[in-house]
Amino acid sequence: MSSDRIGLDLGSGGKAMRDFIAGRILPTFRNPLLAPLMDAGRLPEGFALTTDSYVVDPPVFPGGDIGTLAVNGTVNDLVVSGAKPLYLSLGLILEEGLEWALLDRILRSLRRAADAAGVRIVTGDTKVVRRGQGDGIYINTAGLGKIVAQPRPRGIKASDAIIVTGTLGEHSLAILAARGEFGFDSPARSDCAPLNFLLPIWKAGALWMRDITRGGLATVLFELAESLPYPVLIEETDVPLSKPVRAAAAILGIDPLYLACEGRAVIVAPKARAEGIVKKIAAHPLGRRARIIGRVGGREGRAGELLLRTSAGGLRLLEPLTSELLPRIC
Repeated sequence: MSSDRIGLDLGSGGKAMRDFIAGRILPTFRNPLLAPLMDAGRLPEGFALTTDSYVVDPPVFPGGDIGTLAVNGTVNDLVVSGAKPLYLSLGLILEEGLEWALLDRILRSLRRAADAAGVRIVTGDTKVVRRGQGDGIYINTAGLGKIVAQPRPRGIKASDAIIVTGTLGEHSLAILAARGEFGFDSPARSDCAPLNFLLPIWKAGALWMRDITRGGLATVLFELAESLPYPVLIEETDVPLSKPVRAAAAILGIDPLYLACEGRAVIVAPKARAEGIVKKIAAHPLGRRARIIGRVGGREGRAGELLLRTSAGGLRLLEPLTSELLPRIC
């Protein structure tokens, strides 16, 4: 592909997007509020602000739809930034010819998801584009939350634990199965859900938190590792995967560490508090399969590297996603 044109990999959440942000966004809009590049900007008045756009294909999938996704994705960006979600905006870009029945379903999903997450939609906008120019429906949301905790990535040290709040990859697999491109059925349902239940984990000792979306766990942890003066090691045998994800990964040759979730997070916590935090998370229905999957530091690897100890006992160097595994998953 020509280097003077945008490719699908720019939306992958991987290396292309990182390069785009570093090379174009930051230099153009440089300011101290944007520079940390957190999932939500932390404002001086004690609030956090985030925004996201949703272009998922198909707009309805097992376990949710674009409306569910828009609310939960925005809410989760606030939670992992240490903010309690309060208010959302709603921007609808509709294509001429979209069925009213589908739009009504999505609006109902937006309302149910907002109620479940304890947020209110307080403003919005609607635009309509000509038939063939919008692929049905796109949604943009912005979220405002009250800051309740301060993430402390600079406080991360050797021996700190890496925790995931549940199984990986169900959202990607649900979208893949819904498209029918590979000719197989799967019982997988998207893990799309609000992560509000993780807010108390900040007070329990969490140092850092990210929701696992585009690029998957490996890309998220790579970004953490490269900012640390230590390596990060995860254990393949400890990474929780559902049977459908294991089966699909084996059949299709997809690495589940790069599959997206929409209701899971990865957390760094001090070793002494990690087991207690896992118990707190596992007490919630959405966190039943939470577990410690690795640690910061150790003898293996060099500073800034992300390593996987495979089930066979070897070490594998993990890098960020470099291409678009599955376009338009969120």
